[in-house]
Amino acid sequence: MRKLIMKMSVSLDGFVSDSNGKKDWVFKTGDEESLAWSVEKIKESGLIIMGRKSFETMAPYWPTATGPFAEPMNNIPKALFTKKGFKGIDSVQRTTAHQSYSAASWAEARVFDDDLAEGIRELKAESGKPIIALGGAGFMQSLIATGLIDEYHLAIHPVVLGSGLSIFTGMEVPFYLKLAEVKVFPKGVVAQTYRI
Repeated sequence: MRKLIMKMSVSLDGFVSDSNGKKDWVFKTGDEESLAWSVEKIKESGLIIMGRKSFETMAPYWPTATGPFAEPMNNIPKALFTKKGFKGIDSVQRTTAHQSYSAASWAEARVFDDDLAEGIRELKAESGKPIIALGGAGFMQSLIATGLIDEYHLAIHPVVLGSGLSIFTGMEVPFYLKLAEVKVFPKGVVAQTYRI
């Protein structure tokens, strides 16, 4: 059975984006070591899952992107979850064979449009490396509500936003986690791994 890992950057006051949905503070407060940690966590996975909105934002961007995240974001298979249907991604002409390969990896994503918990159980029942969940607050809130996440990888950034979107809003009952690992990076990002 595969493990499901949620990975998110969080402000010191618990927000994953500001009130306008912006996350530029992640880049202002991170450093090379925290970036390398993030890339490594993604590379350890065998499947990336996300909600439709994040998928539609990321799919056109990553095939032509460079930098340390590009390789795992383009090479690791993906699945997306949607309640509102999915029409596929627009075909964008790629100029190199690598860009065409990368675009195809997004176009071949599995689409789940039924019950989220049922889809997650199906993916977890498969063999392979862990599943990593990336994306926005709404998808993460829904994912947390399923109770099927095995590990939380939170990169806590040294910034206070005052308001914004939280992935833990609307929890009906508290749930308790066990701290499994802590890493502190030079500019103050603290990576915390929690298990159920």
